[in-house]
Amino acid sequence: MNKIIFDFLPLILFFVALKLGDIYIATKVAMAATVLQIIWLKVKRQRIEASHWLNLIVIVLFGGLTIYLQDENFIKWKPTVLYWIFALIIAGALLISNNNLIKRLMGTQITLPEPVWTKLAYSWSAFFALMGILNLFVAFSGYFTIDQWATFKVFGLTILLIVFVIGQSLVLAKYMRDEEQ
Repeated sequence: MNKIIFDFLPLILFFVALKLGDIYIATKVAMAATVLQIIWLKVKRQRIEASHWLNLIVIVLFGGLTIYLQDENFIKWKPTVLYWIFALIIAGALLISNNNLIKRLMGTQITLPEPVWTKLAYSWSAFFALMGILNLFVAFSGYFTIDQWATFKVFGLTILLIVFVIGQSLVLAKYMRDEEQ
């Protein structure tokens, strides 16, 4: 649970800073929190996951552009870019080198038939691609304010992720029961 809170801390601080200030203050807070997160992991000699590095690069790039150009559109693109990179990495690794990253992450915890691992990887890739599209719609359709976008980004996308993980767990439960028998 502590890891989940730690991983979501920059997002939570972004949301709070937006409520107390504006998008530019919130962006600075998210950038600082992400940098401090990496420093904390380094100081504690804990493993820094690839997703932490990727998030750091994307937040510094898009957050930096947001601050420097005083254009909120860059920070609105950040979740989409991050999700699409995840989607491309998962699908690309499978298509180009037949390397199933989902299996590498979960393979020691669960045994699945190879076609199921492949479907699982493609479903995660598709999910991340869809999340990016949803973020673009809420951020740029004109139907939502910056505050509504931030609320969707923090809570909506997080809830969708949780629902997706639960759905994946229900699908995988069938295979876990088969393994026990």
